[in-house]
Amino acid sequence: MKEPITADQVRVVPANEASWHDLGLVFGTADYAARCRCQWFKVEGWIWRDSTFDERVEAQQAQTGADDPEAERTSGLVAYVDGDPAGWVAVEPRTAYPKLTRGRSPVPWKGRDEDREDDSVWAVTCTIVRREYRGRGLAYHLAAATVGYARDRGARALEAYSMITEPGKEVTWGELFVGARQIYEAAGFTQVSRPTKRRAVMRIDFAT
Repeated sequence: MKEPITADQVRVVPANEASWHDLGLVFGTADYAARCRCQWFKVEGWIWRDSTFDERVEAQQAQTGADDPEAERTSGLVAYVDGDPAGWVAVEPRTAYPKLTRGRSPVPWKGRDEDREDDSVWAVTCTIVRREYRGRGLAYHLAAATVGYARDRGARALEAYSMITEPGKEVTWGELFVGARQIYEAAGFTQVSRPTKRRAVMRIDFAT
């Protein structure tokens, strides 16, 4: 059994304070994360048809501002475990994700009356754990880190569009890139809608 990763082993930094090399190690070269490069919600059309791999890599590098600690913006956080790059979580104002705000997806709008152009609502859209560190709870640390990060940058609320997992039912890693509902519950999020059978909109509102 793999030992859980403890809080004192983890250091989480804005992606612009990490190196592009470290981000490459987290995303790997073989599975869904390596091909998508966290562009699913960024590309307005169908990602594999309307963007090339090289375009997605170039876009991610520009969005993260990796290797530039003075960058004005970044698109996520990088987790280090005992100094080794191990995880990534995408967190930005919700308006930074065209597929969320202008797409036809029922997530996150079904059953809700929300201003899609509200910059004060932030969103967590993707969680990636490096293959060697999976199954040890790092996603919980990443979800928790998004809360303080968004609040400190002026977010009024933070949302996530999680997958509902079922005991005994296998879920592929590619499907779980949005994060499982329980990791957001542990970070203090509350379910505000259930747009589909397998999806839950999780949200945390910050005191103003």
